[in-house]
Amino acid sequence: MFWSRASNNANTFVFNGGSIVRTYEDMIGEIVSALEEANRVVITTHTRPDGDAIGSQLALGNYLSSKGKKVSMINSDPSPYNLEWLPGSEKIIVYDGSLEHVDMIASADLIVVLDTNNKMRLGKPGDSIKEASVPRILIDHHTDPENWFDLMWRRESASSTAELLYEIFADWDLDGIDSAVAAPLYVAIMTDTGSFRFSNVTPALHRMVGDIVERGNLDPAQMYAEVYEKRSVEGLRLMSTVLSTMQLHFGGLVGSMVISKRSLKDSGASIEESDGFVNNILSIEGVKVGLMFTETERGTKVSFRSKEDYQVHKWAQSFGGGGHRNASGAFIKADLDSAIKRTIAAASKFIDITTSGQDEGISDEDADYLSMLGVQN
Repeated sequence: MFWSRASNNANTFVFNGGSIVRTYEDMIGEIVSALEEANRVVITTHTRPDGDAIGSQLALGNYLSSKGKKVSMINSDPSPYNLEWLPGSEKIIVYDGSLEHVDMIASADLIVVLDTNNKMRLGKPGDSIKEASVPRILIDHHTDPENWFDLMWRRESASSTAELLYEIFADWDLDGIDSAVAAPLYVAIMTDTGSFRFSNVTPALHRMVGDIVERGNLDPAQMYAEVYEKRSVEGLRLMSTVLSTMQLHFGGLVGSMVISKRSLKDSGASIEESDGFVNNILSIEGVKVGLMFTETERGTKVSFRSKEDYQVHKWAQSFGGGGHRNASGAFIKADLDSAIKRTIAAASKFIDITTSGQDEGISDEDADYLSMLGVQN
């Protein structure tokens, strides 16, 4: 059983895709009741967690702990180094499949999945989470959720999972938002909106963030510096190398960069320090879609980013991935060169590549390349 907000009515919900049966107040009240009644809560999020994932997890974990709940925060991968300062981050457990970790999940009476909506993206604890015999709540803003969740609080138009969490806190008890809750909430929203630059930022979101800042007595400048101004020398070396790989395609409409295994080794940086690199592509005038190709031992990770009405989630889904309309990812089990060729070749199926922001149209080089691959434009 699951509930989801109906796309045509902000205050109405549908049951398993069927007829409208619930109002906003009913649904959010049911989720709050489930959280209130639970004693042992497991909170988890997706692999390689980002700011929204970790921020939302810590905000909910700290909030529930203040309500007297026993909370276990379990992830497949460690937190990014630039988020380790957030309150409660030391309590996040990296799942290793041990009996202790399996028992944490099995002994919970409620499980909350944040910022992802499918088992695969949960990584190593995914099977245990999906097969758990206790209620499982999804709080998320991605498209196409799997149907094994018992309750959902989701809205694709939400800026972040943290925005949806704030709505739950508002229905339950806004006074529960202290500095330990406010700081991760703020960071989650800040990072998933590109520091409040993306189209998912609304006046209502600014009012929400203002309340979070006030309740937590936060310093926004400090929050930004902690997240974005703590790069290592190795991380800057990696950035320099990656920027040198930048290529433009289709008359400058699409830009791409590459992180190779060699560049990671030579720079001495960790892969976590590459977070946000892909957004540099979108800063180029005329570029509407940015692609980041990351070489791994098992294949190639592709990060898709876009702006305006250029939607990339279907593009990512065609390679087995998914995500938001303007921010998605996929993993291609192929070497770096093959993955790049396959991804670029598929562009015309998902975005209009016949014109660029500068009205240059598709370049001769790209036209020849796509022709060679048998792609019609």
